[in-house]
Amino acid sequence: MSEKQYDLVVLGGGTAGYVAAIRASQLGKTVAIVEKSLLGGTCLHKGCIPTKSLLKSAEVVHTIKNAKQFGIEVPEYHLNYERILDRKDEIVNQMYQGVQHLMKQNHIDVFNGTGRILGESIFSPQSGTISVEFEDGENEMIPNQFVLIATGSSPQPLPFLNFDHQVILSSDDILNMDILPDSIAIIGGGVIGLEFASYLTDLGVDVTIIEANERILPNESAQIAKTIKRELENRGAKFFENVALDEQSVEINKDNNSATIHMNNQQISVDKVLLSVGRKPNTSDIGLQNTKVKTTQSGHIITNQYQQTEDKHIYAAGDCIGKLQLAHVGSKEGIVAVEHMFDDSPLPINYDLMPKCIYTYPEIASIGKNLEQAKEANINAKNYKVSFKAIGKAMIESTGPQNGFCEVVVDQDQDEIIGLNMIGPHVTELINEVSLLQFMNGSSLELGLTTHAHPSLSEVLMELGLKIENRAIHV
Repeated sequence: MSEKQYDLVVLGGGTAGYVAAIRASQLGKTVAIVEKSLLGGTCLHKGCIPTKSLLKSAEVVHTIKNAKQFGIEVPEYHLNYERILDRKDEIVNQMYQGVQHLMKQNHIDVFNGTGRILGESIFSPQSGTISVEFEDGENEMIPNQFVLIATGSSPQPLPFLNFDHQVILSSDDILNMDILPDSIAIIGGGVIGLEFASYLTDLGVDVTIIEANERILPNESAQIAKTIKRELENRGAKFFENVALDEQSVEINKDNNSATIHMNNQQISVDKVLLSVGRKPNTSDIGLQNTKVKTTQSGHIITNQYQQTEDKHIYAAGDCIGKLQLAHVGSKEGIVAVEHMFDDSPLPINYDLMPKCIYTYPEIASIGKNLEQAKEANINAKNYKVSFKAIGKAMIESTGPQNGFCEVVVDQDQDEIIGLNMIGPHVTELINEVSLLQFMNGSSLELGLTTHAHPSLSEVLMELGLKIENRAIHV
């Protein structure tokens, strides 16, 4: 038994967990984190940071391939894949060192081991004491006032097709792949699948995307899905949509380290298969059976609007609760949980105000509802669109035809912006202006009348705001 009684023990040191721990420390609380792997979690080591590093390298390759458009002749170039991976690791390691420093700076104790929640016992009148199992087999119990579960998620296999980490790969495996394959099939045309498709296509891999739904990116606007599909096809990617695979569809050829996929009376043979069909919550072996915490059928922890579970002293945040599986959302959930448990009166999260980004080339970003979602919700909605072709800085940035656009969705009955989606250069940065606008309950006129520097990509938002008010200048 630890001699120290903590105000909060965080189970999981990923983005949701360590951010919540820092916020609790700022409130003057004693805090411990239990993390079985590395601080920073999936986002830092297997997700956001390493994948965006790889995508930046792919963007540079794309620019070199199209350098002629800028008046620069590059007759040949050498792809140093080993250096691409080294750069990724250097960035991850630097940020990892930063997170470790933050723990020391905020006086947060870190227990490196597997944590499980214990039930009521002679040591505690309520469930929540955390048992930590270390690699050497030793155990330690950590008593506390509150627990925050932030155990994250893991790549989800298909019921009939599991990862073998040689031919059938997860997103984790792709990041550790030391040799590029000649060809790959990506099963799943969602965010993860398309980001890897964009990355691998630009690095010269023959990429095929297979999607079970009628179209890729089913949660984004149909026009954006159509645009990114066309952009990737123009760079060599192939798409098969509305394809439901089963156990007879995929043959793994161990002898030659390849796979054959049968679909729609066709077949393709590839070196590797990436399964990107979603992620499952890491909640199966953390002691939930010792608590009153309830989960969904898929294993996600059920919480109220303040991330509080049925056991009032146990909270949960991040991927394990299954809302929006995004690092910045998990961080926000962790902060709300901590501020609620320690009576700091937080605002509950409005998930319609959370920005969503896809780091393909070109980038995609959205917030709130798109037009299809608004109509499904029976909202009297209208969309307004501005093409990046009208924005000088976007044309300067472009390596070819500029097909990007920014679209806003307005509730005509309430005269209110309820969503915005865009595809084009650096829109994952532009979306933050929209996020602030929505948070401040800003109007389209305020957006349009705000002076934007020229030339800048953000002028597209000014023109969009003015267009809604029939005052647009350049469109």
